[in-house]
Amino acid sequence: MKHLNRRQFLAGLAAASLMPAMSFAANSELLIYCGITMVRPIGEMALEFKKLHGIKVNISQGGSEDLYKSLKLSKKGDLYLPGEPSYRNKFFAEGLMGDFKTIGYNQAALFVRKGNPKKVTADLHQLLRSDLTMVLCTAEQGSIGIESKQVLTKLGIYEKVVDLASQLLPDSRMLNAALKKGEADITLNWRATAFFADNQAAIDVIDLPKDTAIPQALLLNLLTFSTNVQAAKQFIDYAASPVGQAIMRKHGFLDSSTLN
Repeated sequence: MKHLNRRQFLAGLAAASLMPAMSFAANSELLIYCGITMVRPIGEMALEFKKLHGIKVNISQGGSEDLYKSLKLSKKGDLYLPGEPSYRNKFFAEGLMGDFKTIGYNQAALFVRKGNPKKVTADLHQLLRSDLTMVLCTAEQGSIGIESKQVLTKLGIYEKVVDLASQLLPDSRMLNAALKKGEADITLNWRATAFFADNQAAIDVIDLPKDTAIPQALLLNLLTFSTNVQAAKQFIDYAASPVGQAIMRKHGFLDSSTLN
């Protein structure tokens, strides 16, 4: 057996003492760009993930389009979760999104004031009623804006609805705020947001048929410039696991078991 002199021994001891700290520092934090609608379940997962792995997950929230512009500009961060899959299709060729997993589904629904005082039915043509004040999300910013344009265009009424809207708003949160403040009677929004604790007392959701409002997959994308790939993949796996799926259902999202 080869013996080490004192200098070699101390040098080796110092290197060994630094290895765990260096490894932990490299994987101690993640940054996820998260669409507003999914912030609450992702926030809950982030807290549990830190308990399990000691890795802090920071969340940058906003409209899906704006978030992509931000990550593209900064080239910093690890994960991107837009509100519907068209953002991956639209931007994939730019090379910033790598592996992904589906962690749940969004579905558009009609939202009305609590108790549905105007007797709105599960028909998108209700958005054209002259006795209702209606707000809509702009297709240039929020994921529900993209979805609204798709489902209403399919019915041939998108331009009419846009013309009748009292306000065009940037995201799901602002749509709900308009209802709660009494500025609107009806809107089209992601159904999960109606189940948030601060919305339940003021908003009723009117579900639409799945062939009218097709559930949209929530794709949690690994960013190709991530410096914490192993930890980022761990978080993706956690979000897609039975535990992560239970958290998504708790916050009103659909999963593969609730699609049919």
